[in-house]
Amino acid sequence: MTMIPPVLAHMKTLGHKVFDDPKLDYDLNLFGIRNSNGKANSFDDFIGVFYLWDRTWRGHFWPGTVDPGLHWLENPSNVKGTAVLCPGQYPGAYEIGKHRGKYDALVQTNAPVKVWRDPNRDKHIDTWGEVDEGFFGINIHKAGKVSTKVDKWSAGCQVLRYENDLDELIELCRKQVRINGWETFTYTLLDQWW
Repeated sequence: MTMIPPVLAHMKTLGHKVFDDPKLDYDLNLFGIRNSNGKANSFDDFIGVFYLWDRTWRGHFWPGTVDPGLHWLENPSNVKGTAVLCPGQYPGAYEIGKHRGKYDALVQTNAPVKVWRDPNRDKHIDTWGEVDEGFFGINIHKAGKVSTKVDKWSAGCQVLRYENDLDELIELCRKQVRINGWETFTYTLLDQWW
């Protein structure tokens, strides 16, 4: 078996579960990486996946955002403030479903997630403060076909910048379901560490 990818090695150092059984193909490790110098309304984060196939690690990184867009920062839909997903691992929290009833995405249906609430309606993403835990519809979905700004695409969701990238991710998720029969997915959000 090939050496474990650095992202997964970092996850292990943080005490997170890594799916690395060499006998299991398409046991997906889904993750996001928040850019330490990120700017509001930018697709400057990564969403990715690593998995074993034929005892070899395969991986994909896609541009996206793990933060809300400027529209929702300035106009929160929740009285406590706009959701900003906290770093951590969310075991089995996701499954394939319809985002807002429109298209296949990964939807938060099986476990709560933790978010900070950004209430001050400015252009800065607040990643601190009181934590709110629950079912908030923090889905993993797409922006438009080719989006340049986050704007209304995220009110706290994890959003891939390109439509084709979401299609690729969902196909990998379907392979996990077909091959292993597991219909839930674990997502791990990491802060940039390098």
